[in-house]
Amino acid sequence: MHFRLLFFCAAVLAACGLFYGCSQAIAQSGSALPVTVSFGTDISDDATWEVLSAFNTERKEDIREVKFEKGTYHFYPEKGREMFCYISNHKDVRIRTAFPLTGMHDLVIDGQGSTFIFHGRMIPFVIEESKNITLKNLAIDWADSFHSEGLIVANNPEEGTFDLKISEEYPYEIRNGQLIFVKPYYEHPLGQTILYDPKTNGIAYRTEEYTPLTSVARTTYKNFDKIKYKYPVDPRDAVNTIVGKERRLRAEQLEPGLVRIYNHTKKLPEAGMILTAKGHQWENRIAPAVRIVHSENFVGENVDIHHAGGMGLIAENTTDLTLRNFNITPSQGRMVSTTADATHFVGCRGKISITDCTFNNQLDDAANIHGTYQIVQDVLGANKLGVRMGHHQQQGFQIGYPGERIGVVDLEESFFSFAELTIKSVEKINSRYHVITFNEAIPEGVNAGQLIENTDAYPELLVQNCNISRNRARGLLLSTPRKIVVDNNFFGTEMEAILVPVESGHWYEAGSVTDLTITNNTFQDCNISGYDRGVIRFIPDDENENIAFSGIDISKNQFNQFDNLLLEINNVDDLRFTGNTITDSRTYSRLFPENPAVKVRASSNIIFEDNSYGGSATEMLDEGAKESGLKFR
Repeated sequence: MHFRLLFFCAAVLAACGLFYGCSQAIAQSGSALPVTVSFGTDISDDATWEVLSAFNTERKEDIREVKFEKGTYHFYPEKGREMFCYISNHKDVRIRTAFPLTGMHDLVIDGQGSTFIFHGRMIPFVIEESKNITLKNLAIDWADSFHSEGLIVANNPEEGTFDLKISEEYPYEIRNGQLIFVKPYYEHPLGQTILYDPKTNGIAYRTEEYTPLTSVARTTYKNFDKIKYKYPVDPRDAVNTIVGKERRLRAEQLEPGLVRIYNHTKKLPEAGMILTAKGHQWENRIAPAVRIVHSENFVGENVDIHHAGGMGLIAENTTDLTLRNFNITPSQGRMVSTTADATHFVGCRGKISITDCTFNNQLDDAANIHGTYQIVQDVLGANKLGVRMGHHQQQGFQIGYPGERIGVVDLEESFFSFAELTIKSVEKINSRYHVITFNEAIPEGVNAGQLIENTDAYPELLVQNCNISRNRARGLLLSTPRKIVVDNNFFGTEMEAILVPVESGHWYEAGSVTDLTITNNTFQDCNISGYDRGVIRFIPDDENENIAFSGIDISKNQFNQFDNLLLEINNVDDLRFTGNTITDSRTYSRLFPENPAVKVRASSNIIFEDNSYGGSATEMLDEGAKESGLKFR
């Protein structure tokens, strides 16, 4: 065994200060001898078994610190611990890991500046039912990426083709006319694609005119119209999304490393751009870097995540998370860091603090914080409901614990709950259908088709001093009614910098914002991809007049924007937009010159005051806002 276990008495440990939180840890574990584990670089060619063995010992609950001599360590799946994981917003998969941190507490993993390089379908850190876990001073990367890249070198509008030069870093084959990228332990077709600009190392301007590639077409013959289902079927489930569709794109090799693509129906990508591809939706999120579930008090400090086949960090049903200098950035000359969100928080509690972080070049949002709607499918008795997960990537998610409050929502009437119940127990019948027993009787008016949310499972949020830029999609998605502060950050995103949604019919992401401060931030050329959206946007899925958001303060921010539309305000009561400075950056030509600076719908008590406007919009407010009597002061 190449790791070292060090045992000391409590008095010596306390005197020397060698272990993090040692006296508290001893009290919780009931042991007099906490443990530190040290690894040297002699295991660096494949550290999987040595690291895993440390967590296979009878003393694993006594481990308080795991330290690595500074170096580069490789981890392979062949000797990793195998487990099946239901992971929110990912494909539910059987994975392997070298760090199965289940039932651990008061543990610090200190890389001391090391880089951990993973190979294939692994989740580096799996943290379950654990408390007071800290990761620090380490970098996470993959030897072979879960996405692929190619340089556009030519296109032919008459033939409807473009040519893709693919480096040796991204091996491929052409199989039945399809371009398939082949990796150790993994492969993917073109699937979801987007353009990067090598001049900016960010998402290309107007990429939505060119990508995603039109990879599927409707089948020409079908004979399944008479298929019926007794219960609702998720049309976005991986199986259902391919019914009635066939692969449209065709690939032809012109010479080794040069491939011609046929049958793309959008604009042909221009030479000089880099096409990034990550395979088909619902199949390409299989290996997040850090997965945390049913845990408390996680700290990630001085951590660099350079890649993951999914999100950088996904946390579910976890209380209190702190990210300091926790960065998502690409490495090895790649355009892409993580293939999905940098960070994502589902049904978390307490406080989430994200400070001094950099989230660059990920293929989805920087941070998404939300609760979860589940669908009432059955009223099973006086105090029981049968509920169903609305989205297939919610499967296995437990909406709450005994004693927590559940609100029942009828979105046609209000975005806020009309009845409240407390959980007695949750019985998981299967991954998608759960039976919840409550302490109270189900009130009249609760019916199948309505939604439930856990009103206790929302966190406070601080996002401060962060750089969020060069990524696909949005910056922050904010769906929590607790206090939110977004302060002194830099945003430069493909879509909205800040989206405040209620996503009740697609992702079933719950949480109506009621206390949001956005201050001292810089917004630089957001919405470059071609979507007609505000830099900051408030929007529910359901088109009604009900108020969904309130208590909004947007002040002292700098908007350097090439296009007109700054704010989209829908279903908001009580918003103040004050002391902001708006300039015309002129970095790009305007995409929507007819837009006003602000659009308002179904909202009230909106104040614009003491703002400096140097943009190019000829109208400040849309006509609907003018009819409501709103104006700038």
